[in-house]
Amino acid sequence: MTQDGATPEVAVPHDPLLCNMRMPLHTVLYPLGFPLEITTNSPAVIAAARESWGHFPEAFAERPVHLRVGVVGSGNGASLPAPTHRAWLNLMAIVTDAENFAVCDLRQGVAFCCLTETALADPLYLRYYFLEGPGLSLLEHRYLVSVHAACVRFADRGVLLCGDSGAGKSSLAYACALRGWTFVADDNIALIRGRKEREVIGNPNRIRFRETGVDLFPELSQYQAVRQVAGDRAIELATAMAPGISTALTSTADYVVFLNRQDSNPPGLAPFSKQKAFSWLKQVITFGEEEVRQAQVASLHTLMATEILELRYTELSTAVDLLESLILDGTACRLAESLDSLPRAENA
Repeated sequence: MTQDGATPEVAVPHDPLLCNMRMPLHTVLYPLGFPLEITTNSPAVIAAARESWGHFPEAFAERPVHLRVGVVGSGNGASLPAPTHRAWLNLMAIVTDAENFAVCDLRQGVAFCCLTETALADPLYLRYYFLEGPGLSLLEHRYLVSVHAACVRFADRGVLLCGDSGAGKSSLAYACALRGWTFVADDNIALIRGRKEREVIGNPNRIRFRETGVDLFPELSQYQAVRQVAGDRAIELATAMAPGISTALTSTADYVVFLNRQDSNPPGLAPFSKQKAFSWLKQVITFGEEEVRQAQVASLHTLMATEILELRYTELSTAVDLLESLILDGTACRLAESLDSLPRAENA
């Protein structure tokens, strides 16, 4: 109190960069089992983060990475375009416009986003670009290397199903799960760096299908296709709602199998070029400091010690049969050797 009884004014620190903006909300989530601390001033950000990662258990006692999300202003209300991504060494920028962007320091394991209410109006946009993008990039730089593959497990052996988008990874992984295999992931997994065993981790909580998936699995017709961030539509099946499907967060990688549904020869498994496989796997290593890239490449090299095969098939049931024979007694490999002795048909 002053002498005249008035309450003195409290000086507000000059903060043109909003460095000291109040962030009263805090949570710790575990994407892919690793700790991620989130601080924000928006309950919508916390809700969206829990939608992305709330179903993951704590699996690794590692040093957490940090994501700070400040929401400032309402924005113009118009739909935002996909942001531009740029990176150099340990720095990454994700920029939509001057009011909606993220900056990541991969080495320090920290990132901050500055967003408007417009970015929050589309939770899918918010999650994909400004939560999952920065958060998973921080974790990958420190602990992981991405692999564009599905993963299923049978008789204590993990199989990575590899191929470009549309190769049939999700469909085959689901077909395996329906036959009693353990489901780990349908499209993207991560190889955990620094492990003696080749261990991968994925998202076993959902399987995503193209809308045409109902042609293969009529039971999917009961699920409504939902919009994806790229604008296309997909059917998402929560594995917890699928009776009889067993799941696991992690698996060893014992076989690497490239899918080929186009070959005109009879179904079978054949050896696949390890050089070609490694070049395909290495495509995901596109940013980060050189020593991190080298660590990621070294982790991918460990997959070259597995049996790397091409699976030729048209029917899902045949493909699952071949994979089970491979794991149980190796008959699929012997079949592949006999098929390779046959002249290959000309491509149409």
